[in-house]
Amino acid sequence: MAEEPPSRIVGDRYVVTSEEREAFRRDGYVHLRGVLRPEELAEVEEVVERFITKQIPVPGHDFCDMAGDYGRSHEEYAIVNVMLPRRYHPEWQGNLFERRAASIAEQLQGPGLEVDYDQILDKNPGREDAVFGWHQDMAYWIETPDMRTATLWLAIDDSTEENGCMRFVPGSHAERVLRPHRPLHRDRGENHALVTDVDPARDEIRQVPIARGDVTVHDERVVHGSGGNRSDRRRRAYVLAFRSADTIAEERRRGFTHSHNDSAEVLDETGIRGQSSS
Repeated sequence: MAEEPPSRIVGDRYVVTSEEREAFRRDGYVHLRGVLRPEELAEVEEVVERFITKQIPVPGHDFCDMAGDYGRSHEEYAIVNVMLPRRYHPEWQGNLFERRAASIAEQLQGPGLEVDYDQILDKNPGREDAVFGWHQDMAYWIETPDMRTATLWLAIDDSTEENGCMRFVPGSHAERVLRPHRPLHRDRGENHALVTDVDPARDEIRQVPIARGDVTVHDERVVHGSGGNRSDRRRRAYVLAFRSADTIAEERRRGFTHSHNDSAEVLDETGIRGQSSS
């Protein structure tokens, strides 16, 4: 009788294989399967739903529609976006996924990384406009000597091509120059999102469907985005972004908090470019 393969989960730690570490270095992202067991994911999902349904209040533009402008009502949202849930629900800090995610970030990018920000996303069903345009996270962030990052995207629902899974341009993180970005709408006072261009004739586009409880991890320079939700199902995700402790300290020194409540005018005047989206 064949032996059961060893578990990838050991307490708070998820074991990343050498092949997965190589894929992250080569492609700028990696898909990790089964990071949370079903019963573990249910605990995360319960808190995520409390945020989405406004049982946990989030002020200002930190609760917004990432596909539309800030004038839309909640009922009209294509993509419910909640920035910084750890700030608005401090009891959630240090949860199991956060601890397990920290172990993954260390294996992929080395020691000394901490949570920079977190984010909840919910693509409503039947919304083909629930699109995250192509972008690089680095277009939003300040530059520091230590640019290591690992952004973990946890699937609360099965994430498929039909409901708008993540998609990447593998290897684009190795491009020497960041691609030009522009505001999604006329200016960043209407929506903070930035977008760039992808050329299907030149760029490989790789759709990455993942199952509930799986994670994708990407770095700050890989070009990525996601399509609209053509299905009758939601597409929810919880995002944790890790950066070096020194980089986070420099961000905060400059007043850079990843909050959508920061005004676009202040960000433009200081050269601080806003927060990322996935």
